Amino acid sequence: MTLIFGLLLFGCSQGDTSSKGQNQINVPKDSIKPQKLDTVTSYWPGDTVLQIKKGINGSILIAASRGVCRYDGKSFANLTDKLGSNRFQDALEDRKGVLWLATIDSGVYYNNGKSFQHFTTRDGLADNDVICIYEDKAGIIWFGTKGGASRYDGKSFRNFITKGEYRWDTFITTFMEDKTGKLWISARGDISIYDGKSFTTLTNKDDRVYDVHSLIEDKVGNTWLGGWDGLRRYDGKTFTKVAHNQGYTFIIEDKKGNIWTSGRIDGSNWALSRYDQKSLYKKESTVTKIMSGRLRRTFSGILEADDGSIWFGYDGGLYRYDGKTNTDFNSKEGNN
Repeated sequence: MTLIFGLLLFGCSQGDTSSKGQNQINVPKDSIKPQKLDTVTSYWPGDTVLQIKKGINGSILIAASRGVCRYDGKSFANLTDKLGSNRFQDALEDRKGVLWLATIDSGVYYNNGKSFQHFTTRDGLADNDVICIYEDKAGIIWFGTKGGASRYDGKSFRNFITKGEYRWDTFITTFMEDKTGKLWISARGDISIYDGKSFTTLTNKDDRVYDVHSLIEDKVGNTWLGGWDGLRRYDGKTFTKVAHNQGYTFIIEDKKGNIWTSGRIDGSNWALSRYDQKSLYKKESTVTKIMSGRLRRTFSGILEADDGSIWFGYDGGLYRYDGKTNTDFNSKEGNN
């Protein structure tokens, strides 16, 4: 199957100008005033964690269903308590310090340090249900939505709409820019690679690659793909299935070259696992299960903090692993 991407263009400007024969879509004016971080706690409030990313000055951003928090090493500050009852799926702090927030059904919020502004389909987004946010090397912001991929250059949107065989082909799950500057875009149906001009569908003659939820490129240039049917490694020519019949939703590589994954290991059991760097290319990798158990949903989000600790969340919880101990932030005593 070959994916075809349709291109839609949307213009956004801060002014109220328009030209004959061209529709000009204005960016909404500030509607939410600067907020005080008046909800600060030393423990996680017990919300479902969906994504964890690095913020400015070594801080950690945690996107949860009911809000986005920043952890500064001592306490959690709610960044979104003034945005009402929105449900959040991802967060990103770009190189300029702008905070971007992905929501379920409510589009994208962003804050440049002064106030929040809001983007929806009326302003050019492909869909208001936004799954993920990604910044490429050129500083372009990409949004993965249920209706396709939206590219925002600071002035206008370009929407890339997939047309495939399955109803979920427009459902963008993740982005990854490789060392050559090509952008990998994973829809639940297939993976497409964008070189800035055209798209190529990633194919595997022996085993179809689809429903991938996580993509990373490791230090030696291999691409790791985590999906509901297993964990694969791709060297540019050949796919190697590292783990079979297991569901993987998040993958990272730590500073030592170890690969960390979260997902289903069997039936209703889920695990955070570490694949030892020294055994990655052996027939059988050395895998350590850091934490496992029966949960209502997979562990969600993995991040290596500046101090080398591994952060991960799940339905209602947030953990930090320091190499020896898992710290549960769900109680007031949890981060002592």
